[in-house]
Amino acid sequence: MASIEVPKELLDKVYEAIETAKTTGKIKKGTNETTKTIEKGKAKMVVIAKDVTPPEITMHIPLIAEEKNVPCFTVPSKEELGAAAGIQVGTGSIAIVEEGEAKNLIKEIVSKAI
Repeated sequence: MASIEVPKELLDKVYEAIETAKTTGKIKKGTNETTKTIEKGKAKMVVIAKDVTPPEITMHIPLIAEEKNVPCFTVPSKEELGAAAGIQVGTGSIAIVEEGEAKNLIKEIVSKAI
């Protein structure tokens, strides 16, 4: 399961899942934190921004996510990803560690996107 580009109709649900998990569960922000979380087997879902430059910064994430069987999605904007994660700056990637109330939302996203 490589990185899947999020269809437009699911984009809002992905951001909503991140916001809900941030409030009721736990997320990790940034490429280093995301990478460590996946490697430790703690990530439930990973989201990467497509507009990261250079792309090599996040290129490894879909590979290790696939290795660990973690759903990995791509969204168009790091600014929107950062906003959904509750930070003032853009972020290249986030990992949802504890879904909280976003559990069903994540299941829905994964089932519709794959």
